[in-house]
Parts: sequence; structure tokens; C-alpha cells
Amino acid sequence: MFNLRTVLFAFVILALLLLGGRYLKQRFPWFQRLYLPASIVAGALALLLGPEVLGGLATAIAGPDTLLAGGLFTEDIRLVWSQSPGVFINIVFAALFLGETIPPPRQIWRRAAPQVVFGQTLAWGQYVVGILATLLILGPVFGADPIAASLIEIGFEGGHGTAGGMAETFNELGYTDGADLAVGLATVGIVSGIIIGTALADWGRRKGHIDTVTRRVIEPEEIPDLNVVAETPEIRQQRARLLRNLLIDPLSINFAIVGLAIGIGWLILEALKWVEAATWGGEGGFAVFQFVPLFPLALIGGIITQSILNRLGLAALVIRPMVQNIAGVALDVVVVSAIASISLRVIGGNLGVFLILSLVGVTWNVLVFLWWAPRIFPSFWFEKGIGDLGQSMGVTATGILLLRMVDPDNSTGAFEGFAYKQLFFEPIVGGGLFTAAAPALISRLGLVPVLAITGGLLIFWFAVGYVLIQQERRRPSASGV
Repeated sequence: MFNLRTVLFAFVILALLLLGGRYLKQRFPWFQRLYLPASIVAGALALLLGPEVLGGLATAIAGPDTLLAGGLFTEDIRLVWSQSPGVFINIVFAALFLGETIPPPRQIWRRAAPQVVFGQTLAWGQYVVGILATLLILGPVFGADPIAASLIEIGFEGGHGTAGGMAETFNELGYTDGADLAVGLATVGIVSGIIIGTALADWGRRKGHIDTVTRRVIEPEEIPDLNVVAETPEIRQQRARLLRNLLIDPLSINFAIVGLAIGIGWLILEALKWVEAATWGGEGGFAVFQFVPLFPLALIGGIITQSILNRLGLAALVIRPMVQNIAGVALDVVVVSAIASISLRVIGGNLGVFLILSLVGVTWNVLVFLWWAPRIFPSFWFEKGIGDLGQSMGVTATGILLLRMVDPDNSTGAFEGFAYKQLFFEPIVGGGLFTAAAPALISRLGLVPVLAITGGLLIFWFAVGYVLIQQERRRPSASGV
């Protein structure tokens, strides 16, 4: 147990680590060339200064009784950090769609159908190749837990936030190594995604696959928000009227709105647990929702909250940049604390599993990009595909960085398709409901039934893609008649 003073100092140290990560990023150019967020650098710094590295070296040199045997951080501080990802990830997902325009599904499909198909193909394929690798290699050779089959999608599509937020689920299912491996895979994904994506961009220019050849360095501050509502004078005037007599800071209002979204998500999750316990999950039945974390339902709670505010005429209360800052702070906490809490001993003890999952995941993403993207996208296939490649190996920001490397002026329309795709994508995979439920489904059903589910969905999205391809091929002839 720990008290609030310990929590305070844990986050003070975390803030200092973030400043240190920012300094190291500015001091060493190769951090900048990799586009690594300062939070990842800070998390790596915390890991190096913790008991696994600094503590291990001090113990080896001076013995187990040395002052630095546990690294620079006390056990209470590390305990706070270990519990932080599962809490703060709820804020990140609750804020995802607050303050954004949510068009009707039909309009999204018309504008981004190939992008949706490509992103879904990458995601479901990560489950398929992960399950096949576990059935054929990881289980028979290394004795890996079947839940390891879900780690590629959790770490690659979900990223550090999702991987850290799933720690409690892994522990409840008895796979205590899962969180460390997932966060490790997320790190492999974001680094390899940027390196491979940059190499592919250079290859695409040489081969003539990129129509927009202008190249310039993209700074992280240039990454735009997705579908953000434009701040018009009318919106600002309406917000001023709504806040006039409330005597409350706008930051507090927006934090309260994020809290409302989390609360709605919690109510939905509890209702699903109640229905499950009263029906198919009672008395030794098939239970899944008791292992599902809160954050994917918090995302749905955010969508519901935004819809309620729109209907009540209170949407102007949401200041999207402020909500984004709240989510950004929470995400920094998740990333730093998740990486700082990694057990290198666990990864070392599962090194074969870790390396094979990394290799299989990276290979699947690159091959699908090179084979499927030229077919599914009728024009600008490289620009439209590389954003999803980056997202499928790291985070959304990685995808946007790679997209802006090949299309800095957004002349291909790739960014719009990428942005609209998120509304069909995030609620299900990449940290959505299926991502959260996958470990429990594998634990309850087994690998083969989940392979049938994910394989069937992969075939479905391939089929939808081929329908779109055929429609596109018929379009020129139809217009010429």
C-alpha cells in the first residue's frame, strides 16, 4: 500500500524524467531522426535507472546490500508507476472523439472505404499470423501461453498505451508475462515502423511509386488532429455565454467532461458484466466481460458524451485542444510508467517468443503494404497505404508522420481517408473492444476457434476489398458508355 504523498512524489519524478527525455531528444540527433516521442525516451531512462539495470550493475559490483540495489527509485514509487497505465489509459480513450465531428457511417464509408478495408486487413491479419505462430512454433517449441498469440495486435496496433493498460487483464488471466512482452513489442513496433517506413519512403521515390516528391522534415508539432471541429467566432461566443456565470475554469469543465465519458463507459461495462453473469456467463459459464478493461468502453462513452452535448446545445463547452492536452498528459504518464515497469528478466526469459512475434508482426505488415495497398487503392497507393503501415506498427502519430513524409502538402487526399478510417477502426481494434477481449477469448475458447473468428474476418475484409476493386475497374467503362 502507498499514501498520497508517495503518489505525488511518483508523478513529480515522472515529470522530471519527461524533462530529461526531452533534453536527451534535443541533445542526441538520432533520437530526432527516429521521431521518438520524449515519453518513450523518458521511459527508457527510467528503466535504465531502475532496479533492472542500474540496480543490477550496483549489486554485481558492490553486493546486494548497496544503496543502489533497487536503482534510484523506491519500491513504493515503482508500485505507483506499475498501476498507473491501467488508470490513465481510460483518460486517453475517453478523450479520443470528444470535440470531433462524427459523420454518419455511410458518409465515412463513401469517403474512406479502401482505407477502412486496408486498416482492418492489417489488424485482423496480426491476430491470424500471431495465432498461427503460436500454434506452430511458440507453443510446441517454447511452451508459450496461448494468450501470446494476441500480443502482436495489442503491442503493434494498440501501442504502448493499450499494452500498458492491459496489464491487469493479463494478470487476471494468469499470464503475468503478457504486459511486459506487450510493452516490449510496442517499443519494437514504433521503432521499426519509423525506420522501415522511412526506408520504404526512400524506396518508393526511387521506384516512382510516390507522386508527391517534395520532401521536408516534419516536426511532431505539425501533426494535425483528426476531424477536429473548427473554432469559429460563433463557437467561442457560445462558449463564453455558457461559462459566464459558472465561475469555473474551462480546464475543469473539460476534465469533468472527460470524467463523464469514463463514467458512462464504466456504466456500460458494468451493465455488460451484469447481463453476462445473468445469462451465458453464470455458474461456470463462458465469461469474457469480467476480463475486459474499462478503456474501450470509455472510448464509446466519449462518443456518447459528445452526442449528448451536441443534442443539448452544449458542444461548445468542449475545447478540443484542451481535451487533447489532457489526453496528452495522460498518455505520457501511461508510456513512461509502462516502459519504466518493464521486467527485462521476463523479456529475457521469453526472448525466443519475443523475437518471433516481433519478426512475424513486422513481416506481415510490410508484405501486406507492398502487395495489398497497390491493389486496394485506385490512386496514390503508396501515400494512402504508408499511413496505415505506420499506425499498425506504432501509434496514429507514427502513421501521420510517415504520411507527411511522402505527402507533406496533403495533395493526395490520403490524410482525409486516414482520419475518417479511425471512426470505423478504433472502437473495434487498435485498442478497441476486440483488442481488450482477445486475451479472454483465447483463454476461454482456445486458439483454433479464435483463429476461425479472426481468419473469417480477415477473409471478409479481403472480399470487401475485391468488391471495391471490381467496382473501380468497372467505373471507367461505365462512364464511357
